Amino acid sequence: MAIQSFSSGQTLTAAQMNSLQANDYNQTVSAKTTSYTLVAGDVGTHVQMTAATATTISVPAATFAAGDSLFLSSQGAGAVTIQAASTAITVNGSSLTLAQYGGGTLRFQSASAATFFSGAGVGSLSIDFLVVSGGGGGGRDDTQAGGGAGGGGILTGTSFPLAKGTFTVTVGAGGAGKSGSTGNGADGSFSSFITHVVGGAGGDGVRSNPGAKVGASGGGGASPGGKGGAGITNLGNAGGDANLGAGQFGAGGGGGNGGVGGNGSGSGGGAGGAATANSLTGSSISYSGGGGGGASSSGGGTGGTNAGNGGAGNNAGGNATANRAGGGGGGGLNNNGGNGGSGEVVIRFLTADGASFTISTTGSPTIGTSGSHTFYQYTATGTFVVA
Repeated sequence: MAIQSFSSGQTLTAAQMNSLQANDYNQTVSAKTTSYTLVAGDVGTHVQMTAATATTISVPAATFAAGDSLFLSSQGAGAVTIQAASTAITVNGSSLTLAQYGGGTLRFQSASAATFFSGAGVGSLSIDFLVVSGGGGGGRDDTQAGGGAGGGGILTGTSFPLAKGTFTVTVGAGGAGKSGSTGNGADGSFSSFITHVVGGAGGDGVRSNPGAKVGASGGGGASPGGKGGAGITNLGNAGGDANLGAGQFGAGGGGGNGGVGGNGSGSGGGAGGAATANSLTGSSISYSGGGGGGASSSGGGTGGTNAGNGGAGNNAGGNATANRAGGGGGGGLNNNGGNGGSGEVVIRFLTADGASFTISTTGSPTIGTSGSHTFYQYTATGTFVVA
Protein backbone atom coordinates (compact mmCIF):
# COMPACT_ATOMS: atom_id res chain seq x y z
CA MET A 1 0.00 0.00 0.00
CA ALA A 2 1.08 3.62 -0.47
CA ILE A 3 2.20 5.77 2.47
CA GLN A 4 -0.77 7.13 4.44
CA SER A 5 -1.20 10.33 6.44
CA PHE A 6 -2.51 10.26 10.01
CA SER A 7 -3.66 13.08 12.32
CA SER A 8 -2.53 13.71 15.87
CA GLY A 9 -4.44 11.59 18.40
CA GLN A 10 -5.94 9.33 15.75
CA THR A 11 -6.52 5.74 16.82
CA LEU A 12 -5.34 3.17 14.27
CA THR A 13 -7.48 0.14 13.61
CA ALA A 14 -6.15 -3.40 13.52
CA ALA A 15 -6.74 -3.48 9.76
CA GLN A 16 -4.66 -0.35 9.27
CA MET A 17 -1.81 -1.73 11.39
CA ASN A 18 -1.91 -5.04 9.55
CA SER A 19 -1.79 -3.22 6.20
CA LEU A 20 1.18 -1.11 7.28
CA GLN A 21 3.06 -4.18 8.52
CA ALA A 22 2.27 -6.15 5.37
CA ASN A 23 3.67 -3.35 3.24
CA ASP A 24 7.04 -3.69 4.94
CA TYR A 25 7.34 -7.21 3.56
CA ASN A 26 5.08 -7.22 0.53
CA GLN A 27 4.78 -3.89 -1.23
CA THR A 28 1.66 -3.05 -3.16
CA VAL A 29 2.43 -3.82 -6.82
CA SER A 30 1.08 -1.79 -9.72
CA ALA A 31 1.74 -3.45 -13.10
CA LYS A 32 2.28 -1.20 -16.11
CA THR A 33 2.10 -2.35 -19.73
CA THR A 34 3.11 0.93 -21.41
CA SER A 35 5.53 3.77 -20.64
CA TYR A 36 4.59 5.42 -17.36
CA THR A 37 5.17 8.68 -15.45
CA LEU A 38 5.35 8.29 -11.68
CA VAL A 39 2.78 9.99 -9.44
CA ALA A 40 2.88 10.93 -5.75
CA GLY A 41 0.74 7.93 -4.82
CA ASP A 42 3.53 5.57 -5.96
CA VAL A 43 5.64 6.39 -2.87
CA GLY A 44 6.29 3.21 -0.87
CA THR A 45 4.93 0.90 -3.59
CA HIS A 46 6.38 -1.39 -6.27
CA VAL A 47 5.96 -0.20 -9.87
CA GLN A 48 6.44 -3.17 -12.17
CA MET A 49 6.76 -2.92 -15.97
CA THR A 50 5.47 -5.97 -17.85
CA ALA A 51 5.77 -4.88 -21.50
CA ALA A 52 7.34 -7.10 -24.16
CA THR A 53 8.83 -4.07 -25.94
CA ALA A 54 11.04 -1.21 -24.77
CA THR A 55 9.36 1.30 -22.39
CA THR A 56 10.26 4.18 -20.09
CA ILE A 57 9.51 5.15 -16.50
CA SER A 58 9.62 8.94 -16.22
CA VAL A 59 10.37 10.72 -12.92
CA PRO A 60 8.62 14.11 -12.57
CA ALA A 61 9.86 17.15 -10.65
CA ALA A 62 8.08 18.71 -7.64
CA THR A 63 6.14 15.51 -6.97
CA PHE A 64 8.21 13.73 -4.29
CA ALA A 65 9.97 14.91 -1.15
CA ALA A 66 13.38 14.19 0.33
CA GLY A 67 13.43 10.67 1.79
CA ASP A 68 10.64 9.31 -0.38
CA SER A 69 11.41 6.00 -2.11
CA LEU A 70 9.75 3.31 -4.22
CA PHE A 71 10.80 0.10 -5.94
CA LEU A 72 10.97 -0.26 -9.74
CA SER A 73 11.28 -3.55 -11.65
CA SER A 74 10.93 -5.16 -15.05
CA GLN A 75 9.07 -8.43 -15.59
CA GLY A 76 8.57 -8.10 -19.34
CA ALA A 77 11.03 -8.89 -22.11
CA GLY A 78 11.36 -5.24 -23.13
CA ALA A 79 14.11 -3.07 -21.65
CA VAL A 80 12.93 -0.35 -19.24
CA THR A 81 14.71 3.04 -19.20
CA ILE A 82 14.38 5.21 -16.09
CA GLN A 83 14.56 8.89 -17.05
CA ALA A 84 13.83 12.42 -15.88
CA ALA A 85 10.47 13.70 -17.06
CA SER A 86 11.89 17.22 -17.55
CA THR A 87 15.03 19.30 -17.06
CA ALA A 88 13.65 20.38 -13.68
CA ILE A 89 14.82 17.11 -12.08
CA THR A 90 17.98 15.01 -12.25
CA VAL A 91 17.95 11.22 -12.05
CA ASN A 92 21.29 9.52 -11.39
CA GLY A 93 22.43 5.89 -11.06
CA SER A 94 25.09 3.47 -12.24
CA SER A 95 22.54 1.89 -14.59
CA LEU A 96 19.23 3.45 -15.57
CA THR A 97 18.23 0.60 -17.89
CA LEU A 98 16.52 -2.53 -16.56
CA ALA A 99 16.74 -5.82 -18.39
CA GLN A 100 14.07 -8.46 -17.77
CA TYR A 101 13.89 -9.38 -14.05
CA GLY A 102 16.02 -6.38 -13.10
CA GLY A 103 14.96 -3.98 -10.35
CA GLY A 104 16.05 -1.49 -7.72
CA THR A 105 15.08 1.37 -5.40
CA LEU A 106 14.45 4.95 -6.53
CA ARG A 107 15.22 7.34 -3.63
CA PHE A 108 14.69 11.10 -3.61
CA GLN A 109 17.22 13.53 -2.17
CA SER A 110 14.86 16.41 -2.89
CA ALA A 111 11.90 17.31 -5.08
CA SER A 112 14.36 17.86 -7.93
CA ALA A 113 16.92 15.09 -7.48
CA ALA A 114 16.68 11.30 -7.29
CA THR A 115 19.06 8.32 -7.40
CA PHE A 116 18.26 4.85 -8.68
CA PHE A 117 20.07 2.07 -6.82
CA SER A 118 20.10 -0.93 -9.14
CA GLY A 119 19.47 -4.23 -7.39
CA ALA A 120 19.68 -7.90 -8.36
CA GLY A 121 18.46 -9.27 -11.65
CA VAL A 122 20.67 -7.43 -14.17
CA GLY A 123 23.51 -9.94 -13.92
CA SER A 124 22.46 -11.85 -17.04
CA LEU A 125 21.90 -10.80 -20.63
CA SER A 126 18.99 -12.37 -22.50
CA ILE A 127 20.21 -13.56 -25.90
CA ASP A 128 19.10 -15.43 -28.99
CA PHE A 129 21.70 -17.54 -30.77
CA LEU A 130 22.37 -19.59 -33.89
CA VAL A 131 25.11 -22.24 -34.08
CA VAL A 132 25.85 -23.77 -37.51
CA SER A 133 28.56 -26.40 -38.06
CA GLY A 134 30.60 -27.05 -41.19
CA GLY A 135 29.20 -29.00 -44.15
CA GLY A 136 30.83 -32.19 -45.44
CA GLY A 137 33.05 -32.63 -48.51
CA GLY A 138 31.83 -34.42 -51.63
CA GLY A 139 32.96 -37.94 -52.50
CA ARG A 140 35.01 -39.20 -55.47
CA ASP A 141 34.57 -42.46 -57.35
CA ASP A 142 36.94 -43.26 -60.17
CA THR A 143 34.63 -45.94 -61.56
CA GLN A 144 31.44 -43.91 -61.73
CA ALA A 145 30.40 -40.86 -59.61
CA GLY A 146 30.73 -39.64 -56.02
CA GLY A 147 27.92 -38.82 -53.63
CA GLY A 148 27.02 -35.30 -52.54
CA ALA A 149 27.84 -34.34 -48.94
CA GLY A 150 25.50 -33.53 -46.08
CA GLY A 151 24.93 -30.01 -44.80
CA GLY A 152 26.10 -28.93 -41.35
CA GLY A 153 23.96 -29.11 -38.22
CA ILE A 154 21.94 -26.16 -36.90
CA LEU A 155 20.96 -25.35 -33.32
CA THR A 156 19.11 -22.23 -32.16
CA GLY A 157 18.15 -20.77 -28.79
CA THR A 158 15.89 -17.90 -27.73
CA SER A 159 15.72 -15.78 -24.57
CA PHE A 160 18.71 -17.59 -23.07
CA PRO A 161 20.01 -15.87 -19.87
CA LEU A 162 23.76 -15.42 -20.34
CA ALA A 163 25.62 -14.68 -17.11
CA LYS A 164 28.62 -12.37 -17.06
CA GLY A 165 31.78 -14.11 -18.22
CA THR A 166 33.92 -15.10 -21.19
CA PHE A 167 32.41 -17.55 -23.68
CA THR A 168 34.28 -19.36 -26.44
CA VAL A 169 32.79 -19.26 -29.93
CA THR A 170 33.98 -22.05 -32.23
CA VAL A 171 33.20 -21.90 -35.96
CA GLY A 172 33.61 -25.26 -37.67
CA ALA A 173 35.41 -25.70 -40.97
CA GLY A 174 33.84 -27.35 -44.00
CA GLY A 175 35.06 -30.83 -44.89
CA ALA A 176 37.47 -31.19 -47.79
CA GLY A 177 36.18 -32.90 -50.92
CA LYS A 178 37.92 -36.18 -51.76
CA SER A 179 40.69 -35.66 -54.29
CA GLY A 180 43.19 -37.80 -56.16
CA SER A 181 41.53 -41.19 -55.89
CA THR A 182 38.33 -42.95 -54.88
CA GLY A 183 37.16 -42.20 -51.35
CA ASN A 184 34.74 -40.43 -49.03
CA GLY A 185 34.80 -36.70 -48.51
CA ALA A 186 35.76 -35.39 -45.05
CA ASP A 187 33.11 -34.59 -42.46
CA GLY A 188 32.45 -30.98 -41.50
CA SER A 189 33.82 -29.79 -38.14
CA PHE A 190 31.65 -28.94 -35.14
CA SER A 191 30.70 -25.40 -34.10
CA SER A 192 29.94 -24.32 -30.55
CA PHE A 193 28.64 -21.54 -28.31
CA ILE A 194 27.09 -22.60 -24.98
CA THR A 195 26.31 -25.87 -26.75
CA HIS A 196 27.88 -27.57 -29.76
CA VAL A 197 26.57 -29.11 -32.95
CA VAL A 198 28.18 -31.78 -35.16
CA GLY A 199 29.12 -31.24 -38.78
CA GLY A 200 27.65 -32.72 -41.93
CA ALA A 201 28.85 -36.07 -43.28
CA GLY A 202 31.16 -36.31 -46.24
CA GLY A 203 29.75 -37.72 -49.46
CA ASP A 204 30.23 -41.39 -50.30
CA GLY A 205 32.81 -42.38 -52.87
CA VAL A 206 33.24 -46.11 -52.41
CA ARG A 207 29.73 -47.56 -52.70
CA SER A 208 30.05 -49.01 -49.19
CA ASN A 209 27.27 -50.94 -47.59
CA PRO A 210 25.26 -49.77 -45.60
CA GLY A 211 26.36 -46.64 -47.42
CA ALA A 212 27.61 -43.11 -46.85
CA LYS A 213 28.61 -41.72 -43.49
CA VAL A 214 26.26 -40.42 -40.82
CA GLY A 215 26.41 -36.76 -39.77
CA ALA A 216 24.09 -33.91 -38.87
CA SER A 217 22.91 -34.60 -42.40
CA GLY A 218 24.04 -37.77 -44.17
CA GLY A 219 26.14 -38.02 -47.29
CA GLY A 220 24.72 -39.27 -50.59
CA GLY A 221 25.52 -42.76 -51.87
CA ALA A 222 28.10 -43.28 -54.63
CA SER A 223 27.01 -44.85 -57.91
CA PRO A 224 26.12 -47.47 -58.72
CA GLY A 225 24.01 -48.65 -55.84
CA GLY A 226 25.50 -46.86 -52.80
CA LYS A 227 23.10 -46.07 -49.96
CA GLY A 228 22.76 -42.62 -48.44
CA GLY A 229 23.88 -42.02 -44.86
CA ALA A 230 21.42 -41.24 -42.09
CA GLY A 231 20.97 -37.81 -40.55
CA ILE A 232 20.74 -37.01 -36.84
CA THR A 233 17.24 -36.28 -35.55
CA ASN A 234 16.58 -32.53 -35.08
CA LEU A 235 19.88 -31.62 -36.74
CA GLY A 236 19.46 -32.74 -40.34
CA ASN A 237 18.29 -35.35 -42.81
CA ALA A 238 19.48 -38.43 -44.67
CA GLY A 239 21.37 -38.47 -47.95
CA GLY A 240 19.89 -39.98 -51.09
CA ASP A 241 20.72 -43.35 -52.64
CA ALA A 242 22.59 -43.85 -55.91
CA ASN A 243 20.89 -45.44 -58.85
CA LEU A 244 21.46 -49.14 -59.40
CA GLY A 245 21.09 -50.57 -62.87
CA ALA A 246 22.87 -51.14 -66.15
CA GLY A 247 24.21 -47.88 -67.49
CA GLN A 248 22.65 -45.84 -64.65
CA PHE A 249 25.36 -44.02 -62.78
CA GLY A 250 23.82 -41.12 -60.89
CA ALA A 251 24.97 -40.71 -57.28
CA GLY A 252 22.76 -39.62 -54.38
CA GLY A 253 22.52 -36.04 -53.14
CA GLY A 254 23.57 -35.13 -49.60
CA GLY A 255 20.95 -34.46 -46.96
CA GLY A 256 20.16 -30.88 -45.96
CA ASN A 257 18.89 -29.38 -42.73
CA GLY A 258 15.59 -28.66 -44.46
CA GLY A 259 15.09 -31.91 -46.37
CA VAL A 260 16.45 -35.30 -47.47
CA GLY A 261 18.87 -35.70 -50.34
CA GLY A 262 17.46 -36.86 -53.67
CA ASN A 263 18.15 -40.29 -55.14
CA GLY A 264 20.15 -40.67 -58.32
CA SER A 265 17.91 -41.01 -61.36
CA GLY A 266 19.12 -42.72 -64.52
CA SER A 267 22.51 -41.18 -65.24
CA GLY A 268 21.62 -38.00 -63.34
CA GLY A 269 22.80 -37.21 -59.82
CA GLY A 270 20.32 -36.67 -57.01
CA ALA A 271 19.55 -33.14 -55.82
CA GLY A 272 20.93 -31.98 -52.50
CA GLY A 273 18.52 -31.61 -49.61
CA ALA A 274 16.96 -28.21 -48.92
CA ALA A 275 18.66 -25.58 -46.79
CA THR A 276 17.05 -23.80 -43.81
CA ALA A 277 16.70 -20.01 -43.64
CA ASN A 278 17.41 -17.95 -40.51
CA SER A 279 17.00 -14.19 -39.95
CA LEU A 280 18.81 -13.37 -36.68
CA THR A 281 20.91 -10.80 -38.53
CA GLY A 282 17.81 -9.16 -40.00
CA SER A 283 18.45 -10.74 -43.41
CA SER A 284 17.25 -14.18 -44.45
CA ILE A 285 20.29 -16.47 -44.84
CA SER A 286 20.06 -20.08 -46.02
CA TYR A 287 22.25 -22.60 -44.20
CA SER A 288 23.12 -26.29 -44.45
CA GLY A 289 21.86 -27.36 -47.85
CA GLY A 290 22.97 -30.75 -49.17
CA GLY A 291 25.51 -31.16 -51.97
CA GLY A 292 24.29 -32.48 -55.32
CA GLY A 293 25.21 -36.02 -56.37
CA GLY A 294 27.79 -36.52 -59.13
CA ALA A 295 27.01 -38.12 -62.48
CA SER A 296 29.29 -40.17 -64.76
CA SER A 297 28.03 -38.54 -67.95
CA SER A 298 25.68 -35.56 -67.74
CA GLY A 299 23.19 -34.21 -65.28
CA GLY A 300 25.03 -33.60 -62.00
CA GLY A 301 22.57 -33.04 -59.15
CA THR A 302 21.73 -29.47 -58.09
CA GLY A 303 22.89 -28.61 -54.59
CA GLY A 304 20.63 -27.05 -51.99
CA THR A 305 20.93 -23.28 -51.55
CA ASN A 306 24.59 -22.30 -50.95
CA ALA A 307 25.71 -25.94 -51.37
CA GLY A 308 27.84 -27.38 -54.20
CA ASN A 309 26.40 -28.87 -57.38
CA GLY A 310 27.32 -32.40 -58.39
CA GLY A 311 29.99 -32.82 -61.09
CA ALA A 312 28.81 -34.08 -64.45
CA GLY A 313 30.92 -36.25 -66.71
CA ASN A 314 34.61 -35.61 -66.01
CA ASN A 315 33.93 -32.48 -63.93
CA ALA A 316 34.64 -31.93 -60.25
CA GLY A 317 31.89 -31.37 -57.73
CA GLY A 318 31.15 -27.76 -56.86
CA ASN A 319 32.33 -26.12 -53.64
CA ALA A 320 29.79 -24.85 -51.11
CA THR A 321 29.62 -21.18 -50.10
CA ALA A 322 31.83 -20.21 -47.15
CA ASN A 323 30.04 -19.80 -43.79
CA ARG A 324 26.79 -21.21 -45.12
CA ALA A 325 27.52 -24.80 -44.07
CA GLY A 326 26.39 -26.46 -47.29
CA GLY A 327 27.70 -29.84 -48.46
CA GLY A 328 30.17 -30.13 -51.30
CA GLY A 329 28.99 -31.62 -54.59
CA GLY A 330 29.93 -35.20 -55.49
CA GLY A 331 32.62 -35.58 -58.14
CA GLY A 332 31.87 -36.75 -61.66
CA LEU A 333 33.69 -39.67 -63.24
CA ASN A 334 37.37 -39.71 -62.20
CA ASN A 335 37.08 -36.31 -60.56
CA ASN A 336 37.20 -34.70 -57.16
CA GLY A 337 34.39 -33.91 -54.77
CA GLY A 338 33.65 -30.31 -53.85
CA ASN A 339 34.56 -28.76 -50.49
CA GLY A 340 31.93 -28.20 -47.82
CA GLY A 341 31.08 -24.74 -46.52
CA SER A 342 32.31 -23.54 -43.12
CA GLY A 343 29.84 -22.79 -40.34
CA GLU A 344 28.77 -19.64 -38.51
CA VAL A 345 27.64 -18.46 -35.07
CA VAL A 346 25.25 -15.52 -34.50
CA ILE A 347 24.43 -13.95 -31.12
CA ARG A 348 21.86 -11.19 -30.71
CA PHE A 349 20.14 -9.27 -27.91
CA LEU A 350 17.95 -6.22 -27.39
CA THR A 351 20.14 -3.16 -27.85
CA ALA A 352 18.63 -1.53 -24.76
CA ASP A 353 19.48 -4.63 -22.67
CA GLY A 354 23.07 -4.52 -23.82
CA ALA A 355 23.46 -0.98 -22.45
CA SER A 356 23.61 -2.49 -18.94
CA PHE A 357 26.77 -4.46 -19.81
CA THR A 358 30.22 -4.05 -21.29
CA ILE A 359 30.57 -6.42 -24.23
CA SER A 360 33.86 -7.23 -25.95
CA THR A 361 34.98 -9.85 -28.46
CA THR A 362 37.84 -11.57 -30.22
CA GLY A 363 37.60 -13.23 -33.60
CA SER A 364 36.47 -10.06 -35.43
CA PRO A 365 32.74 -10.79 -35.69
CA THR A 366 30.53 -8.56 -37.82
CA ILE A 367 28.56 -6.31 -35.47
CA GLY A 368 25.30 -4.79 -36.65
CA THR A 369 21.77 -3.80 -35.71
CA SER A 370 18.40 -5.02 -36.90
CA GLY A 371 15.41 -3.15 -35.55
CA SER A 372 15.67 -3.12 -31.75
CA HIS A 373 18.41 -5.79 -31.68
CA THR A 374 22.20 -5.83 -31.89
CA PHE A 375 23.83 -8.90 -33.44
CA TYR A 376 27.33 -10.39 -33.49
CA GLN A 377 28.00 -12.62 -36.51
CA TYR A 378 31.06 -14.87 -36.16
CA THR A 379 32.66 -16.40 -39.23
CA ALA A 380 35.81 -17.40 -37.36
CA THR A 381 36.57 -18.75 -33.88
CA GLY A 382 36.76 -16.17 -31.08
CA THR A 383 35.21 -15.12 -27.76
CA PHE A 384 32.13 -13.23 -26.56
CA VAL A 385 32.70 -11.41 -23.26
CA VAL A 386 29.92 -10.00 -21.03
CA ALA A 387 31.06 -7.80 -18.12
